[in-house]
Amino acid sequence: MDSSFDALIAQGLAASLANQSKTALDCFAQAIDCEPASGLPHFLIGSEHAQLGRVQDAEAAFTSAVLLSPEMSIARYQLGLLQFASDRLPMALVTWQPLLALTESDPLRHFVTGFIEMQRNQPALAIQHFRRGVELNHGSPPMNRDVERVIQQLAALCIVGSAEPDDRPPDASAQMHVLLSNYQPNGSPH
Repeated sequence: MDSSFDALIAQGLAASLANQSKTALDCFAQAIDCEPASGLPHFLIGSEHAQLGRVQDAEAAFTSAVLLSPEMSIARYQLGLLQFASDRLPMALVTWQPLLALTESDPLRHFVTGFIEMQRNQPALAIQHFRRGVELNHGSPPMNRDVERVIQQLAALCIVGSAEPDDRPPDASAQMHVLLSNYQPNGSPH
């Protein structure tokens, strides 16, 4: 890769950490000009847009990242998460399919399985997979914090759900709200 590409990525990451989103986005866009075939700057643009709550822009950038770098698991995970959160489970499942084939030791496999179990109204199984993913995920503390919040809210839904007279599991739409309310991470995703 071009050294100017690396410098632009580093500058963009530094700007992102300093909450200078416009500068970060500019650096990442320039990096695309240097290495048009790389999915990395698209992923970073998507992450920046997600931080800003620009969901459509984030989804477009994550889609570009996955198309250019299909092996970039984190971009595939984030794209599927946006699709899942916007109630497009079939699209999310197609996006996530390769992640379900990852090894048992990969946290993304467990996170994806957790979301699938959420959709199936199996909150206890979802929590189990989310917890296993957090245990295995040593590379992204912000992602773990987000998943921990989902676990806490799912656990609360399980308690409320168990108090219902007909003993039904919590509604999937309530679980979807859990995800949407936790989509914006507290920290930088990169």
